[in-house]
Amino acid sequence: RFIDAISKVKSGLGLTIVVHTGLIDFETAKRLREAGVDAVSIDIIGSDETIKEIYNLDASIRDYEKSLHALSESGVPFTPHVLAGLHYGTLRGELEALRMIAKYRPSALIMIAFFPIKGTGMEDVKPPSPEEIIEVLIQARFMMPKVPMALGCARPKGKHRVITDSLAVEAGVNAIAFPTVEAIERSKTLGLEISFSSVCCSQVYEDFGTL
Repeated sequence: RFIDAISKVKSGLGLTIVVHTGLIDFETAKRLREAGVDAVSIDIIGSDETIKEIYNLDASIRDYEKSLHALSESGVPFTPHVLAGLHYGTLRGELEALRMIAKYRPSALIMIAFFPIKGTGMEDVKPPSPEEIIEVLIQARFMMPKVPMALGCARPKGKHRVITDSLAVEAGVNAIAFPTVEAIERSKTLGLEISFSSVCCSQVYEDFGTL
């Protein structure tokens, strides 16, 4: 019901607009494209158990694949997110989510990771290790070698982030949201070209296009 307002904001103010949807159908995806949004982000889950237990949705993997198909057919730029460790901090369905995404050539892939948040049902749950997160990222790179890939802002902090970010650089990620100093230094050591941007990491495809 807000798409008309989004269209007016886009045309009147020229803002970069990224819409993070849930499950979506073709008609809605098409209207978002016509509204001029710069990208549609969507979490993709590859485990029916996780969909029901964690997201409390009466849905299935098939519904997420239908959403990917709808976005692909609509022509709107779309940037799927895969959340490593969503199932109580353990890996479950992440590779299946990547396999689904790889079929539809997204504009970019955003890898994020579970971290506990105080006051929630999983505030005491341990996040996946940096190595587990990077293993998913490496598999994503092999499955989608031509798709720009970003390590998103949602990930554990502290020493965990220092290790994750540095390993992500080595694993071939194209962008990191709020990178640690150590990741920047590692990039320099590897001789990588570095640039900084003030926009959402979902816009990495604007800088890289198809790799």
